[in-house]
Amino acid sequence: MNIQEGWNGRFYEDFVIGDIYSHPLGRTVTQTDNIWFTLLTQNTNPIHFDAVYAEKTEFGRPLVDSTFTVALVTGQSVTDISQNVMANLGWDEIRLPNPVFEGDTIYSYSELLEKRESASRPGIGIIKVKTVGYNQDSRVVIEFKRTMMVYKKAHAPASDQPILNKVLKEKNKDT
Repeated sequence: MNIQEGWNGRFYEDFVIGDIYSHPLGRTVTQTDNIWFTLLTQNTNPIHFDAVYAEKTEFGRPLVDSTFTVALVTGQSVTDISQNVMANLGWDEIRLPNPVFEGDTIYSYSELLEKRESASRPGIGIIKVKTVGYNQDSRVVIEFKRTMMVYKKAHAPASDQPILNKVLKEKNKDT
């Protein structure tokens, strides 16, 4: 039996300046997402959770909380960009050129802008990406730059491979 490893994300050595990483999963934003996130973060602006109030605004319907959009698009990028990140150093130049509404489906991609060795941590590199989120109508709804410390392959925390090997050994013993 051959064990096929799953996708473990990119390490510092895998990043190339100028490469674009298309994040594979889109996500449709629901009313529940918007209301819960707004309430969890104690955002009291009724434009996010009061449909009657929102109808009276220029948008005519509830807006999705913009910090939810930041979190969603950041999350979409993890598989391709930050699966092996040791720490986020910052989000910069966050722009929200178009609103997100309940029912919109958000997609995203990231472009690697910068890459350098860490001066203080030899097992770490520092990368900067620009991430863009867009909706089902190809309208950009968010863009931001994000800087992260990412592990080099030889310095990343151990995978779960030893645990999996033990589980499979036990399974084979029982059959």
